[in-house]
Amino acid sequence: MPPKIITVKKGEILQNIGELNTKVYVVKSGLLRSYTIDAKGKEHIYLFAPEKWIMADNIPADVPAKLIIDALEDATLAVVEKKFDSAKDTMGLINRISVLQKRVIMLMSATAIERYIDFIETYPDIVKRVPQRMIASYLGITPEALSRVRHQLAEKK
Repeated sequence: MPPKIITVKKGEILQNIGELNTKVYVVKSGLLRSYTIDAKGKEHIYLFAPEKWIMADNIPADVPAKLIIDALEDATLAVVEKKFDSAKDTMGLINRISVLQKRVIMLMSATAIERYIDFIETYPDIVKRVPQRMIASYLGITPEALSRVRHQLAEKK
């Protein structure tokens, strides 16, 4: 069965925590993010998905979702049931897995400056597409710390 193509508006929530997560979103245009909110109400961004990337909760389809997925921009998405049997989706899946692995390693061992440089290299055009507070959340630092990192990098240039 071919994927269903949908359009979503900026701010639209595609998946909430606790819902069964049977969908995989292939981003044709626009930008998605996945995130969670901790017990204190703080948002933690897990992943961004720009064009040609895949967005899904990485747990079995019959398990309640752990992540919220929403649109940061108006988007066109191909929606498929949660299984990867299409060769054309392989590159998006490889992008997703490699970025996640690198991110986990960096969160464990890299400085804030190194994480920010990697973010810019991984998502070169997202820096201009999302608020700085979202980038800080993704990096695991405060917006103030991100401001200091950006200032330090600007001084080095």
